[in-house]
Amino acid sequence: MLIIVIGTAAVWLLSMMDRSGQLLGLLSFSPTAILHGQIWRLVTFVFVPTNSGIWLLISLYFYYFVGSVLEREWGAGRFTIFYLSGMLLTIVYGFIVYFAAGLPVPLSTVYINYSLFFAFATLYPDNMVLLFFFIPLKMKWLAWLDAAYFAYSILDGLINLPGTLKLLGIMPVIAILNYLLFFGSTLGSLFRPRAARRKTVNFQQELHRMKKDAKQKNYMHKCAVCGRTDADYPELEFRYCSRCAGYHCFCQDHINNHVHFTE
Repeated sequence: MLIIVIGTAAVWLLSMMDRSGQLLGLLSFSPTAILHGQIWRLVTFVFVPTNSGIWLLISLYFYYFVGSVLEREWGAGRFTIFYLSGMLLTIVYGFIVYFAAGLPVPLSTVYINYSLFFAFATLYPDNMVLLFFFIPLKMKWLAWLDAAYFAYSILDGLINLPGTLKLLGIMPVIAILNYLLFFGSTLGSLFRPRAARRKTVNFQQELHRMKKDAKQKNYMHKCAVCGRTDADYPELEFRYCSRCAGYHCFCQDHINNHVHFTE
């Protein structure tokens, strides 16, 4: 994500110094230009800023914060695949609209970046962020606002745009598809009845098993996310999640920030 943030900031600075005003046009997505050999546009469009000034700085900071957390959670490989798949779906959508309606689509990474919020909110729904640096808000509520904006954009395009122009209104769906590719199974487990998701646990048997394992492994508690144990980190607090299926231990850093076990 750091590459995207730095690249976008650099393009914005260069565009401010570009007296001809042609730089952003040369980097933007254009199916016609791409088909005539300007293939760099398939990549450079992600660096074209969609706003400027203080709003650009706030957006880039937020994108970097969310992207960095996801990269640490998933690893650089999976995060890169997530972002590249969003880019690929967006490019395919742009060409479909171009050939179906004969329209050059002004593609940007706005909805791709917004899909990062959905991913972050799924992994850390109760994590607090400061909206505009002073409004405390849980990520799950920010994601709902994000979803409302997506729904409004889609409905506005489908209702107000005529004929094949309605295809322009479904651009947010591309970001949702990318999100569902990675979180479809997780969302399915969240919407199942809780009684069906949670298995009955015999706590006496689990406690006996844990004590037996502790003698063999020289620790009593181990975080299911980061792998830290009470033997290696005696100052950490360990707890068990009541929402997970089974008996799973988490350290104080991950008890409220983990994907719940469903089986």
